[in-house]
Amino acid sequence: MIPMKRYLNENTLNRRILLSSIAYTLIMPSTAFAMTTVQATDLVLRAISEINKIISSGKNEKSMMRSFEDFFDSFGDVNTIARYALGREGRSLSEDNMKSFTKAFKVYISHKYGSRFREFIGGQIDIKSSRKVKQFFEVKARALIKNKDPLELIFLVSDRSGEPLFFNIYVEGINLLLTERSEIGALMDRNGGDIQATITKLRASL
Repeated sequence: MIPMKRYLNENTLNRRILLSSIAYTLIMPSTAFAMTTVQATDLVLRAISEINKIISSGKNEKSMMRSFEDFFDSFGDVNTIARYALGREGRSLSEDNMKSFTKAFKVYISHKYGSRFREFIGGQIDIKSSRKVKQFFEVKARALIKNKDPLELIFLVSDRSGEPLFFNIYVEGINLLLTERSEIGALMDRNGGDIQATITKLRASL
């Protein structure tokens, strides 16, 4: 599993949220912006409810990770996240190769971020605030964990894919979208740009 880096300061975090806005605008087709703050908040409330349900389920780790795969399917814009993670390399992929990568990538991020969410076992995640930022919504949440300092989560939500979904998550300032762009790009480089070898390495990392 690729380790996460430590907390970024607030100014850096705000700049990276802006970068997420630019990146998301570039990789998604332009559509009418109709989503509301209420809809974005509702999406994150349901997502948080599902996280709380999974981490309090008492399931073993393998079963819990499968539940997080379903979580990303239901609430995350996995296709967009996967496309952004590949960057320029993804533009030349066949439809079949893109589907294969997206499937492996979904399992990978489900395990990586699901493992982080497992740290919240025994705690609770609650909404703090919601606001419109450029062409998406930023919904902040806080994880309250016994005997630990509260952790901040930020969900970036848009309906540019056709329905409200989150396209990025920050966990203590760690940016899923930009982190995975860097990690997957490095993995592609190590495999000489071979998508099948990259998919194999992603699966082997679990």
